[in-house]
Amino acid sequence: MDTVLSSTIPAEVRLQAASWLVELQSEQANDATRSAWQAWRAAHQDHERAWQKVAAFSARLDQLPPALAQATLAAPRSAARRRAVQALAVALFAGGAAWMLEEQASWRQWSADRRTGTGQRSSLALADGTIVEMNASSAIDIDYSGSERVLRLIDGEIMVTTAKDVAERPFYVYTGHGRLQALGTRFSVSRAGCRQTEVAVYDGAVEVRPLDASPQRLQAGQMLHFSDAAVGPLQAADENASVWLQGMLVATDMPLERFVAALARYRHGRLAVDPAIAALKVSGTYPLADTDKVLDMLGKTLPLQVRYMTRYWVTLAPRSARG
Repeated sequence: MDTVLSSTIPAEVRLQAASWLVELQSEQANDATRSAWQAWRAAHQDHERAWQKVAAFSARLDQLPPALAQATLAAPRSAARRRAVQALAVALFAGGAAWMLEEQASWRQWSADRRTGTGQRSSLALADGTIVEMNASSAIDIDYSGSERVLRLIDGEIMVTTAKDVAERPFYVYTGHGRLQALGTRFSVSRAGCRQTEVAVYDGAVEVRPLDASPQRLQAGQMLHFSDAAVGPLQAADENASVWLQGMLVATDMPLERFVAALARYRHGRLAVDPAIAALKVSGTYPLADTDKVLDMLGKTLPLQVRYMTRYWVTLAPRSARG
């Protein structure tokens, strides 16, 4: 319990994060506002942790009562605005057991052996010669012992090319849903969110062993999704799914919701999609280095509009009748 409590973001920092969210939504927000906000984020690790939580869970604001939404934009020194910021902090940083569980996950990301930030990729050469490519917004722990080689994927996506081990130690990747054993292979593992893990095999084979379901072996060219209690059907691996290694995102009839989730790894702030258009299909090749350009392309090719509340708060919504 002490470990959990020590990782909790201080209440004052939560209020500051909520206040910054309000400032950035204001019509008076300018470059000086955004520079001050970035300086606040960089000033302390707790600040950045708080802001990442705001970005991750700010979808809760869609259900805020109108009165609260209006009060957050009231005069800067008004009592109503102060109370609204406090209520906003509660909405963003849920209390009780759920808060503690989320904080544990957040702390695991921050304390991971290796992690990448928004828009960052990294390539690691491990002690045995194994190569691990990390996509943006990913975190892993590395645990090599005399008997086994272990990676723990805490969040995000990795591409692993295993090396032959002179000690013949097995190579495992653990996620929250189970264990993967590499059998002389090149494969990708993705854990975007908490519901399931995706694994795709490009060379060799991988054994998938969920926590509470029968194991399944994948051969080169196959992929599947699995949770702790179920394994999805085998599918053909999509070679385009790994082009993030070249800084690109290639989509072929990809649901917009999934496309936006991949793009969000490369864009600071909140990027959301209205459920009414979440199933729209996206096709094409998009540069991950220029997310503004990608959003502009989506607005021109799909029946949607890109709504900027601020540079860091963007929602894709159905195109209006007049649009």
